[in-house]
Amino acid sequence: MLERLNQTMEHIDRHLDQPIDVADLARMAATSEYHLRRMFSALAGMPLSEYIRRRRLTVAGAEVLARRESLLEIAVRYGYGSGETFARAFRAMHGVGPGEARRSGTALVSQPRLAFRLTVEGSSSMRYRVVDKPAFTVVGLKARVPLVHAGPNQAIIDFVRGIEPQASERLEKLSDQEPQGIVSVCDDLDPSRAEGTELDYYHGVITSASAPEGTTVLPVPAGIWAVFTTSGPAPQAIQELWRDVFTQWFPSNPYRSRPGPEILRTRLSPDKTEADAELWLPVERERG
Repeated sequence: MLERLNQTMEHIDRHLDQPIDVADLARMAATSEYHLRRMFSALAGMPLSEYIRRRRLTVAGAEVLARRESLLEIAVRYGYGSGETFARAFRAMHGVGPGEARRSGTALVSQPRLAFRLTVEGSSSMRYRVVDKPAFTVVGLKARVPLVHAGPNQAIIDFVRGIEPQASERLEKLSDQEPQGIVSVCDDLDPSRAEGTELDYYHGVITSASAPEGTTVLPVPAGIWAVFTTSGPAPQAIQELWRDVFTQWFPSNPYRSRPGPEILRTRLSPDKTEADAELWLPVERERG
């Protein structure tokens, strides 16, 4: 998988002055568009679309400083419909407009070309199982929140703090199948997975019971799930689990992520310094 990802990086760099279709990149990587976006975001720490934009503006910046072509010619080559849209994007990345950069020869920001490598440490093994689960229902309280790649998500923290303990207790009694108890469910993420885009967050349970008044229902079709478990300091153990799933497990196993909710069950120690966690991710077997 990593070799194919690196081939897509080479393709991107050779075609920065042409339209780049993510569906074509996915075919090159022999995977789905959804999994390619998800994998890239987890490995690179930024959405694929953001990487392509930053690489284009890096190469365009070098051409601006080279002074061989007009700013409008450079803008059009790299997919900008006007000098104004190019100038806005250029300034957002480099902190200075292209005209000023050309006049002053100022230093610009560079997005290096990415290459992916698998580092094998062998210090720990991942605990996982694959579950073929029938259709089920998430019942809970829902909020629309922004996506945060690193650090705490304050919108989720505030939402959960605002839920009355009695409401959580009533929900927990409805749990009647895996994963048991109160779970955190993220669904309807933007395909770009860009920082600040919105998603549906559920504080709820997996149940076959009827939904109480005031709750929201999320039907989930039957499918295969990869289930990962971890224990350790909170929240580091959970953050490291997410990292290891995408940097170690997916590249080493014949599965890819598929669209669907991502489910996390967490149990904290009484002093909230330690966590036992179970992460459910929708997957499918790689073809070929």
